[in-house]
Amino acid sequence: MTQHSMFEIETVAPKIRRVTFTHPPVNVVGADTVVQLIDVVDELSRDERVQVVVFDSGTPGYFFNHADLGQVPELLALNAADGTPTWVELVTRLTSAPFISIASIRGRTRGGGNEITLAFDLRYASREEAFFCQPEVAIGIVPGGGGSDRLARLLGRDRALEAILTSEDYDAERAERYGWVTRAVPDAELDAFVDGVAARIASFDKASVLGAKAQINRSTLPPVADLRASWAEFAESVNRPGFQARVPQLGKAIAEIGLEEIERNLGYYAGLINQQA
Repeated sequence: MTQHSMFEIETVAPKIRRVTFTHPPVNVVGADTVVQLIDVVDELSRDERVQVVVFDSGTPGYFFNHADLGQVPELLALNAADGTPTWVELVTRLTSAPFISIASIRGRTRGGGNEITLAFDLRYASREEAFFCQPEVAIGIVPGGGGSDRLARLLGRDRALEAILTSEDYDAERAERYGWVTRAVPDAELDAFVDGVAARIASFDKASVLGAKAQINRSTLPPVADLRASWAEFAESVNRPGFQARVPQLGKAIAEIGLEEIERNLGYYAGLINQQA
């Protein structure tokens, strides 16, 4: 078992690993999270035995949550040596990784965390406990980590517009119906179901599994140039008056109502602050 400060890697079987993300209280994703997750992906990619990786959460109520607004400058400053934004590097490494990534989703999955989740190969969601949201537009910015690019391909243009422009929370049943997740599974059955899928894929020939993944990637993934463009548009949007006006309102709501209530119902409250912005 390998540990990073936010991620724990467990060997489930010779070809299967489990990566558990724990960043209480609500699993926000910051610059430090991105750097650690790239290290995790690189570590697993170097291990030729690894064929399937299950990603889950150790924080009740939350999977990969939205970006940490307090670390936006640090996130924007992260770039690879060739100038590629580190966030773009992370999601492209995930989609091209030499293993099958499976998200086992319990809890809230929003914003940047949802964009990471969309980069996993398969997404299985607890029917009772999983919720999804791209809340950026409601707080005066645009998605920057591939949310718009991937949701448009998964949901279609109109449903992607609905999800992003309304910034509402989607429960697992609607997410499954729209194509946001691979499948919604009763919570009591989620662990066994995901373990079964992982074991089945791990039993197959690795070259065939990765060859099939490469074929599907060619016809479904957004071009890296589009991901770079979305990140640049996000970076520009954080300096606009709309975002600058809404951040204090969100902070005021957190102070008055409490972080736990805001995070549990962020889709609702992100819309509410616009009445005051």
